[in-house]
Amino acid sequence: MQHGVRRIVLDVLKLRDPPLHEFAARLSMLKGVDGVNVSLVEMDQNTESVKIAIEGENIDINNIQEMLKDCGAVLHSVDEVVVGKKLVAI
Repeated sequence: MQHGVRRIVLDVLKLRDPPLHEFAARLSMLKGVDGVNVSLVEMDQNTESVKIAIEGENIDINNIQEMLKDCGAVLHSVDEVVVGKKLVAI
C-alpha cells in the first residue's frame, strides 16, 4: 500500500496580492489539505518570500503548484516532504 504526502514545506516567492491570510485560506481549501502555515521570510515593494507548511492526509503537489501559478507565485524549492503513516520529527 502506497502512502500519500502528509506534510510538505515550500519556499515560495509570491506577489504581495493576495495578502497572506487570503493566500493561506486558498491553500487550505485544496483537497487533502488539513492545515496551512504561511510565514513571511522577506518582503520588498512588490513581492514576498514565504515559507509554507502544509499538512493533510494525501496532499497533491500538482494542485498546490497550480494554485501557486494562479496567484502569480513561484515555487523556489521543496524543503521538506513527509510520507507515511505518521509525521516524523527530525
